[in-house]
Amino acid sequence: MKHFLTLFALLALTVATRAEVETYTIDTVHSSAGFSLRHVFSKFSSSFTKVSGTITVDRENLEKSSVVAHIDVVALNTDNEKRDTHIKGPDFFDVAKFPTMTFKSTAWKKTGADTYDVTGDLTIKDVTKSVVLKTTALGFGPGFGPGQFLSGWEATTTIKKSDFNMAGPAMLAKALGDEVTVTINVEAGYKK
Repeated sequence: MKHFLTLFALLALTVATRAEVETYTIDTVHSSAGFSLRHVFSKFSSSFTKVSGTITVDRENLEKSSVVAHIDVVALNTDNEKRDTHIKGPDFFDVAKFPTMTFKSTAWKKTGADTYDVTGDLTIKDVTKSVVLKTTALGFGPGFGPGQFLSGWEATTTIKKSDFNMAGPAMLAKALGDEVTVTINVEAGYKK
């Protein structure tokens, strides 16, 4: 009987531990990613309107969280069709060969009340580099649908496009900056 009670207690603890972990699906309609880049003396911005993936969290300890996010590069929009075509082409993203970029977290470190350094592997084209996303957990709460529960996130980082084989043609080297500021806004849902 004692062994049975011990086994029952371990099973209950396992179930309780599993219940703390929640997996949220990134809402492609209410999420976006974008970047800004220097052009001569000013900056221009773009957005990617198709972000997908999952965020697995333990709300009691977000440092145990993980995220896998995919950005559809084909959905790039800079509000200029000619520029979009060039950026999607072989000089930069080469979407015909590499239509998606991916971020997979490897570690979360708490830096403030609701802020984290989320380290992970960013893959653009055929290059994978470790980057740190300065991330803010914007909150958790009920959504509009029955049983729907939402989370909100914001993240920023700076990368060098030359690190990902996107330096561009030599004639643009002086006009374009190498540092790219990336901003990601995510709403993700958990179905209870």
